[in-house]
Amino acid sequence: MKAVILNKNGALENGLAEQPKPKSNEVLIHIKASGFNPIDYQMLENELERKLISSPILGRELSGIVVDKRSDVTEFNIGDEVYCGSGSMGSNGTYAEYIVVPEAIVSFKPKNISFEQAAAIPSAGLTSLQIFNRLKLNPENTVLVTGATGGVGSFLIKILLAHNIQQITATVGSEENRQILLNLGLKNHQIINYKEENLIGNILKANNDQPFEYGIDLVGNYMSEITAEVLKINGTYVDVTALVTRDAHETLFNKGTMIMNISNYMYGMVKKYEYYKNSLLTIKTLIENGTILPPQYRTVGNLSLDTVLQAHSILKNNQTQGHKLIMKH
Repeated sequence: MKAVILNKNGALENGLAEQPKPKSNEVLIHIKASGFNPIDYQMLENELERKLISSPILGRELSGIVVDKRSDVTEFNIGDEVYCGSGSMGSNGTYAEYIVVPEAIVSFKPKNISFEQAAAIPSAGLTSLQIFNRLKLNPENTVLVTGATGGVGSFLIKILLAHNIQQITATVGSEENRQILLNLGLKNHQIINYKEENLIGNILKANNDQPFEYGIDLVGNYMSEITAEVLKINGTYVDVTALVTRDAHETLFNKGTMIMNISNYMYGMVKKYEYYKNSLLTIKTLIENGTILPPQYRTVGNLSLDTVLQAHSILKNNQTQGHKLIMKH
C-alpha cells in the first residue's frame, strides 16, 4: 500500500508498505481521510513526543470504510463507514491507504457529515469531551480558555455553549480568529487578543475584574504563566500541553491550585478502549442531533509526502486559522 514513511535517518519519504491484515477482534479500514495534529511534527523534533512513535508511519486519526474483519468482530460489517482516533493502537499510522485497528476503539461515522469532517473530529473531540466531563461545570462558573481557536479550543467552546456554559473568556492571536469565535457564539467582550498590551488586565476585565475559577490552558509556556496569574485561590488549572513553566508552576502551587492533566494516551496503554468508542459515539450523537456542528476543516492535499510536509509547516507556524488540516486518501 502507498504510505508516507519515516526512514532510518528520521526523515519522512514517500514509500510502500505491506497492507496489514486484521487479527482477532480487529477490522481493516480503507482510509478515506485523515487529520493532522501538532504531535505529528513534534514526534520528529521533541524527545518527549518521540517516545510515542510506535510505527514508521505517523498519523493518529481517520475516517474510512471497513473492508475486512475477523470472524469474531460483531459490531461492524464490510462497507460500514467509521471514524476513530487510532493513536498508537493500530497496525500503523494514518499516513497510509489502510490501517488495522481493534473494533473496540472504532465508532460509526456521523451520518450527516463527510469523511473529511469526520476525520477532523477524533483527537480534538476526545480531548475536549474529556475536559468537559471531568470539570463538571455549572452555568455560573467562570472559565478562561487560551488558544481557543485551535482544534481542541474551538471544539470545546462548542461543547461548553451547547451545555449553557456562558461565562467564558477566550484568547486569540488575530482578528481573524476573533471572528471565528464570534461565529461560534461568543460575544466580542469575551474575546481577548493576547498580543495587545496589559494582557492580564484585559483578561480580568472580561471577567468583571475577578479571577477565574477554571483556566483551560491549550497553549502552555508564557500563556501558562498568564493563566496561573488570573486564577483564583484554590482554582483549577487544566493542563493539556505539559508546557507549564517553572514560574507558572510556582504561582499555581502558591495559590493552592488543583492541576488537572488531560491526556488520552493512557487509556490506550491500559487497553481501556471503551473510552475511545464511547466518547466518539457521544460526539456522533451531538453532531447528528444538531447540538454541535462538526469542525471547520481545510483539505491540504492527497496522500503524499508533499501534503504531509505542507501540513506540518502550517501547524508549526500556527497558520490553521481555526481549520482542522485534512489529507484525502
